[in-house]
Amino acid sequence: MALRHWLASALVAAACAASSAGAQRSPPAPATPRIYVLENGTINGLDPALFNFRREELEQVDFVNMAYLIVHPRGTLMFDAGAVPDSHFKGDGSPVVEGVVTATKPLLPQLAAAGYEPADVTYFALSHFHSDHTGNANEFANATWIVQKAERDYMFADSPEGIIQPATYAALRNADTKVLNNEDFDVFGDGSVVVMATPGHTPGHQVVAVKLANRGTVVLAGDLYHYPEERTTGRLPTFELDPEQSKVSRARIEQFVEDNDAEIWIEHDIATHAALPKSPRYVD
Repeated sequence: MALRHWLASALVAAACAASSAGAQRSPPAPATPRIYVLENGTINGLDPALFNFRREELEQVDFVNMAYLIVHPRGTLMFDAGAVPDSHFKGDGSPVVEGVVTATKPLLPQLAAAGYEPADVTYFALSHFHSDHTGNANEFANATWIVQKAERDYMFADSPEGIIQPATYAALRNADTKVLNNEDFDVFGDGSVVVMATPGHTPGHQVVAVKLANRGTVVLAGDLYHYPEERTTGRLPTFELDPEQSKVSRARIEQFVEDNDAEIWIEHDIATHAALPKSPRYVD
């Protein structure tokens, strides 16, 4: 009997220790929001004509693929998921080349370096459904997915067309979902992290505005723009779903930037991200 009680106590203690160890995997919540910048390779060899430019009009033609973990005192928001699923990496350090995309770093180890794993992500949002943003979306199906209704409807249509790979986000179909109707969403209720509707590039494209204590307000712009030169010329990609709506969305965000003395992080811009610290460092 005594041995049985001892074994039961030992098992309870071990379970508590394991639970405690699991709870300690994530860092303590920060006092103010911060952004971890995550890399997922480059897109090379693009034709500038796709974006209504000539080569000599652009400082840089190639793209980077980025994603972001926003950590708030009340939870976390993962924004975008890279171009290449982590499962496509061989684990030997070799890059993954898929068409015009070359990736050298899987996404989840960069999260882990900052102390997080997919189970620690409270909310997940995609800027839009294009496959260079959805690579690891299935990893975050246990988070609450924030999505515009028009975008979700397109993603799960019978035969969606365009730059899309439904297999990379299929698990989101059954995720706990916050569906928005062309509207903004204050993620944590204090105005510091806001998903903003910016339709045009796709039916329900969206960006995220983050108020940081030290850096100021940052707009994570998704594909609202692809090149900085688009901001000064007003040019739009040839494959924009609704060019006129994109103009409205851009004007809205530019006004927000002016009103809030904010900066725009163009998600594919090499120069912007070359100057930013990468996980496990962060911007706050």
